[in-house]
Amino acid sequence: MIRLILVVSFVVLFLILTIPVMIVEYIIGKFNPDLKSRSSLAIVNWAFRCVRFLAGTKVDYIGLENVPADTPVLYVGNHRSFFDIVLTYPKVSRPTGYISKKEIEKVPLLNIWMRNLHCLFLDRKDIKAGMQTILQAIDLIKDNKSICIFPEGTRSKKEGELLPFNEGSFKIASKAGCPIVPITIVNSAAILENQFPFIKKTHVIIKYGTPVCIKELPKEQQKHLGEYFHDLITKTHAENVGNL
Repeated sequence: MIRLILVVSFVVLFLILTIPVMIVEYIIGKFNPDLKSRSSLAIVNWAFRCVRFLAGTKVDYIGLENVPADTPVLYVGNHRSFFDIVLTYPKVSRPTGYISKKEIEKVPLLNIWMRNLHCLFLDRKDIKAGMQTILQAIDLIKDNKSICIFPEGTRSKKEGELLPFNEGSFKIASKAGCPIVPITIVNSAAILENQFPFIKKTHVIIKYGTPVCIKELPKEQQKHLGEYFHDLITKTHAENVGNL
């Protein structure tokens, strides 16, 4: 329970004590949006590293060299835990917007930091609004920002058994013409979800795969990108779960 108290206390204090910083970031954004993006990224990444430390989570990051440094990408990964964002965000190489469920937009202060980081909020019940979110993501990539999405749409319940990937998620890459970087997250649910509400000291593996350009795939695989990446990440998960 002590780890949960430490993490929750840190997050609450961070959100409250950084209100003046949010104001400064707002002013910076009026004159230099790029500086605001980079400074917000640095601040939030520091906070996420603190959360990871307080949670007692050890992470093996594999394949970071696969992430292109000279172009924005679409990250796609499996989703098992609230901590998936906390653990992956500190390793992004450029301002990166995560696509989150619409309900998170209602969380005070947190929603401001998320907007500063170009995060988008997806309404899964409104197809028209969902398409608008996809279009916003495409615009962000064209503006040199990366995007991360969990195509399962929600957290899977069992380690290694991924839910079907939403094919619409991949329209971001096909329309923006960017590479797709698969992220395989192993054992993140052991931090919190497996014994909720307790946070447990945990070893997690996160593997970044080789970037995939849609146009280089066979035509048949281009028609079923969700299935292709679902199988790829499932296989990678099976290959790494024994290394915990």
